[in-house]
Amino acid sequence: MKTPDTNTPVVQGGDNMPEGQASRIAALLNESTERGLVSLVEKLAPLIQGNRLHNVVDLLSLVSDAIDMFDDAMIQKLMNAFESGIGTFWSLTNAARYAQNAAENSATPSAIELQRVAGQEDVRRGLHFSLLFLAVLGRQMRKDADD
Repeated sequence: MKTPDTNTPVVQGGDNMPEGQASRIAALLNESTERGLVSLVEKLAPLIQGNRLHNVVDLLSLVSDAIDMFDDAMIQKLMNAFESGIGTFWSLTNAARYAQNAAENSATPSAIELQRVAGQEDVRRGLHFSLLFLAVLGRQMRKDADD
């Protein structure tokens, strides 16, 4: 049975139906709701048929588990790692920008001038870091080649 003005089905509840449940059921039986559900099922059908909907459910489960695992200590560790990474990136970009400006604004140094610059403690510290960094990269490349 439908109401004459809204074309919405009328659900007659018995004495045991809780108040408001009849209106919720009537909303589900509405034609526009039915069209929406049919459209949703049509869009989900390829995902269901290809078992790809399982991947979506697994992803939602993974996100839910990750949210449950996050406590204050883990959030603090992630924030510290992020801040450290940003600080390192900022330092590298500033050093690169400074070196580029210095190289553009000066003439190409001679070999003797390079030896003089290499005598500075900061330059030696930077060269030492660079050589250690390159040694680690070389070691990793050797291990990758051996595998």
